Amino acid sequence: MRDRLSVVVSAYNEENNILPLHRRLKAAIAGLPLASVEYLFVDDGSADGTLERCRQAQRDDPDVKIVHLLRNFGHEAAMTAGMEYASGDGVVFMDADLQHPPELLGEMVKRWREGNDIVLTRRTANADASPLYRFSARLFHRIMRLLSDTDLPADTPDFRLLDRKYVELLKQFNERDSLFRGLLAWGVDMDRLPVIEFAAPGRRAGESKYSFLKSLKLGIDSIIQFSVKPLFLSLILAGLTALFAAGLGVNVVVERYVLENPTPGYATIVMTVLIMGSINLVVLAIIGAYVAKIHMETKKRPIYLADFITAGAGPADMPGPPGEREGPPCPG
Repeated sequence: MRDRLSVVVSAYNEENNILPLHRRLKAAIAGLPLASVEYLFVDDGSADGTLERCRQAQRDDPDVKIVHLLRNFGHEAAMTAGMEYASGDGVVFMDADLQHPPELLGEMVKRWREGNDIVLTRRTANADASPLYRFSARLFHRIMRLLSDTDLPADTPDFRLLDRKYVELLKQFNERDSLFRGLLAWGVDMDRLPVIEFAAPGRRAGESKYSFLKSLKLGIDSIIQFSVKPLFLSLILAGLTALFAAGLGVNVVVERYVLENPTPGYATIVMTVLIMGSINLVVLAIIGAYVAKIHMETKKRPIYLADFITAGAGPADMPGPPGEREGPPCPG
């Protein structure tokens, strides 16, 4: 049956958006042919009043559940935590900034109940996107297509609905540092999935949590996680360097013996050293990035630490690995 829905909302410093979002979610869900709905607000270690707003929503609505991360573990970890605690036949993932319109849930649920296991959304416009952001996003997707074996559809955010079957499949991934939407793109032909288009409105309150540097880091991490092609750049750079060295050698010979205008020796030496040094640094940086990822993966640390808060209860004991104690798991 496809009649139990979980809505996972990732929130970081969104105190002014939680209650309006909850009201809009309730209005969007009302009247849909669902036996039960749970709203999981994942507080990603917010420093403002986000957690208290979530508790207020929970006092008014027993269907609200809270996953409180003990510190800011990042957006990917927050969505993973919500996925781990969600119990519905289908799970909707969205952000708390109200740029993912709750009113789309009706159409998403309709397509899900029609038999679609995954329902995606696509942003056709973003009222808050600056020209620099739009340029960076286009550049990111072009680089991903060039360097990665996994193609991420452009303008397809994490706002999506997954059937329980795919939720369980995603839980099988044991990666500590992962790109949530990338894992799905790795295993599914995204071009065949139903897509609902929407225009993202401007933020009602607060500001974007993704600075340019955070976005850049996300882009680099995405490439490293889904491709080893950057490692082969060393071969390309070595080949280009060999061609340059051969050309430089020919130039020196012609200058010296044909044109009788010898180039000063120090110039060629300095140029060669600078070029070789720069290439070595680039290659070492690429290798170092992969070694760093391996280092973090081998530690096998939990993706997050969290309290699970249900209506009428305070923070639960810290959950242990699945099977060791009752309650939802904290991935380890």
